Amino acid sequence: MSFIKEFKEFAMKGNVMDLAVGVIIGAAFGKIVTSLVDNIIMPLVGVVTGGVNFTDKFAYLDTSKGTDFPSLAAAKAAGANVFAYGAFIQSVIDFLIIAFCIFLLVKFMNKLTRKTDPAPAGPTAQEQLLMEIRDELKKR
Repeated sequence: MSFIKEFKEFAMKGNVMDLAVGVIIGAAFGKIVTSLVDNIIMPLVGVVTGGVNFTDKFAYLDTSKGTDFPSLAAAKAAGANVFAYGAFIQSVIDFLIIAFCIFLLVKFMNKLTRKTDPAPAGPTAQEQLLMEIRDELKKR
């Protein structure tokens, strides 16, 4: 029975719930960024680079299966050993864009939560009384 009680206390702690919410929001944010990369940024990169599709860039490591595959998927389907450097480049670009988006999001959230220092309040009643006493003592 104590195991269940300990688990319940652990699961209901604030940090665990915050982590669960963060993972769910992170997964949704990841889908948004993936769509941004796949549907908006990479087509623009393709236009700038003359229509180059990074995901289909590969090199043959073993030519025994042939070397005239039209795409990486066709080469993999034929069982050819390939060095898929284009997929790696695509993953690096995805990572950089996701990291930049997260940086902007964190920067924005920090700006929202940044607390401004409140203006210093006037002296308390006790401090005011002590200042009056000090001033009276200076007069003497």
